[in-house]
Amino acid sequence: MSNATDQHTTAGVQAPKRGSAGEVFLVFLRLGLTSFGGPIAHLGYYRSELVLRRKWLDEQAYGDLVALCQFLPGPASSQVAFALGVFRGGGLAGGLAAWLAFTLPSALILVAFAFGAAAFRGLIADGVFYGLKLVAVCVVAQAIWGMARTLTPDKERAAIALLAIAVVVGFGGSFGQIASIVLGTLAGLWLCRDEGTSVPGHLSFPVSARSGAVSLALFTALLIFPSLVERATGSHAVGLFDAFY
Repeated sequence: MSNATDQHTTAGVQAPKRGSAGEVFLVFLRLGLTSFGGPIAHLGYYRSELVLRRKWLDEQAYGDLVALCQFLPGPASSQVAFALGVFRGGGLAGGLAAWLAFTLPSALILVAFAFGAAAFRGLIADGVFYGLKLVAVCVVAQAIWGMARTLTPDKERAAIALLAIAVVVGFGGSFGQIASIVLGTLAGLWLCRDEGTSVPGHLSFPVSARSGAVSLALFTALLIFPSLVERATGSHAVGLFDAFY
């Protein structure tokens, strides 16, 4: 009986398929060089490459991870990339490798555009940027459609998604985002209360409780102290850091 119970308990925990930080870096560098369209599109690229093609984790686990990162403040695609790097790369080194490899190409290209923007003007430049905007819309739409078939497989969850869209579009800004999260949670508790009792496919991350506590303390400190330092010293650099954080 105990063996059966243990198997049932561990069945829902998806054990990490260990790789290395080097592997994570190369995979995310390729994604960083070929992914366009912004955070929502990035989530679609992650799904295609890491869930469907490389089988690093399953659809349910990926959907849960995306939902968690969308709930947290900050850029969801970067948070998902970091978490996937930790999961696959065996710890914080894998997370840092994923974040660096994915963001470095776009950062370098952005700097190059900034230096070349003054010289690259006129009708040709306007046409290029307009074309890039149209391509970005198509990429984002394709990513949303691909994930929607997984994350909204029934009418109840589709209704929650439509409700969230209506709230975000209707109110806009931070209030609309927070309101959609709250209403989506309440709607999920009501509409999905009769979901099956199967054990979900949770991810197992190689991060200790102590590391989590230190990270939470660091998050809180960086949220409070830079503002105090900026007010006391008038430092523009500290104020800029505080504004972006």
